[in-house]
Amino acid sequence: MKSYDVAIIGSGPGGYVAAIRCAQLGMKTAIIEKYATLGGTCLNVGCIPSKALLDSSHHYEDAVKHFETHGIEIPGEIKINLEKMIGRKQAVVDQTTGGIDFLMTKNKIDVYHGMGAFKDATHITISGESNEEIEAKYSIIATGSKPTTLPFATVDKERIITSTEALKLKEIPKHLIIIGGGVIGLELGQVYKRLGSDVTVIEYMDRIIPTMDAGLSKELNKVFRKQKFNINVSHKVTSVKRNGDEITVIAENKKGDLIEFKGDYCLVSVGRSPYTAGLNAESAGVKLIDRGQVEVNGHLQTSSSNIYAIGDVVKGAMLAHKAEEEGVFVAETIAGQKPHIDYNLIPGVVYTWPEVASVGKTEEQLKEAGIAYKTGQFPMRALGRSRASMDLDGFVKILADQTTDEVLGVHMIGARCADLIAEAVVAMEFRASAEDISRMSHAHPTFAEAIKEAALAATEDRALHI
Repeated sequence: MKSYDVAIIGSGPGGYVAAIRCAQLGMKTAIIEKYATLGGTCLNVGCIPSKALLDSSHHYEDAVKHFETHGIEIPGEIKINLEKMIGRKQAVVDQTTGGIDFLMTKNKIDVYHGMGAFKDATHITISGESNEEIEAKYSIIATGSKPTTLPFATVDKERIITSTEALKLKEIPKHLIIIGGGVIGLELGQVYKRLGSDVTVIEYMDRIIPTMDAGLSKELNKVFRKQKFNINVSHKVTSVKRNGDEITVIAENKKGDLIEFKGDYCLVSVGRSPYTAGLNAESAGVKLIDRGQVEVNGHLQTSSSNIYAIGDVVKGAMLAHKAEEEGVFVAETIAGQKPHIDYNLIPGVVYTWPEVASVGKTEEQLKEAGIAYKTGQFPMRALGRSRASMDLDGFVKILADQTTDEVLGVHMIGARCADLIAEAVVAMEFRASAEDISRMSHAHPTFAEAIKEAALAATEDRALHI
């Protein structure tokens, strides 16, 4: 039986990053993955493939709608080759997961393929092509999450699908019905809307992207309606039925009326649930709580002191970069260091176009907490860079403490906001004031100037270009 200092169950962003950091710190490390490829949901059927399809569909939409305006004329009809588009997506996935294989070899991490389960707190059985057992002084649970389903909607993976199947469809839906107006549903909805599908979004809450600042929800809703999305908020889905190639969804609106929606595909996108099935956690003394979530303390330590848990299986936002930070945190904790994570400064991003990004407190949270704040907002359309690229939708909003001027939250929607949010994270990590940001030189012309202008607007309402 092989013995390790640390064994990690799950090779998603949290798991493989934890493994690398453990190896860097001199620990003999093993990683266990039940699937044939490393990388977990994010690299295989989540973040990476969805962004590949978003980019491909964006290129197609630009060619159809915008190239002529730029003076680019393409003779003949512009056609979609969905098979080739899906093939490119898979090539990106293969290259990325292959990179994880390389990193495991480089860092001398032993990789086991099979289902990892605890025999006890220091022994893990691996069921795969061959059955093995290893010993580990410490273990890290990084088994991620799976799409949440609805009890009355049988996912057949053909017409009633999850995000996994939506990434590899063999045809473009005529009418895609999406249950859930969160990040995953909206991103995949925009992919197929660009490719020619009619798209209907049904959301239970009173707005799309309901966990983000209400101003972002309102602006994205406006943009999506302009793009001819059919968005229905405050609708509770009560029935999903398939008859041949037709899907019928029944939802109750806020008046209590039953509304019928018909399409040829239905994407169930109502969130994700922790995946701990088959882990045999109780044999290791690990306590599971709501929906199979692993209970941890402030050090991400489970009820079994030598076992930790990170990422989607513990509380908090289900984000790849949050899992990565937790993977490093646990590795350094095991090594006796004193790492730190500020969960308030984990950014959230929606990779639609325009992109949506946020960090810190929302206006709703500040009001609920009774914190006096001031707001500075600047529209993207006032930027020369936005006019040059024809990306006019959106804004940057900065929320700062009314008394101290410390930045409490930054919320933005517009071109390249997924990258721009990093400036806000850095500023808030150093507890910058709005005035600090306003006095920093930003290159012109750039989208980032909107951050400086929003900071100016929050500082005595003195934005320069509106």
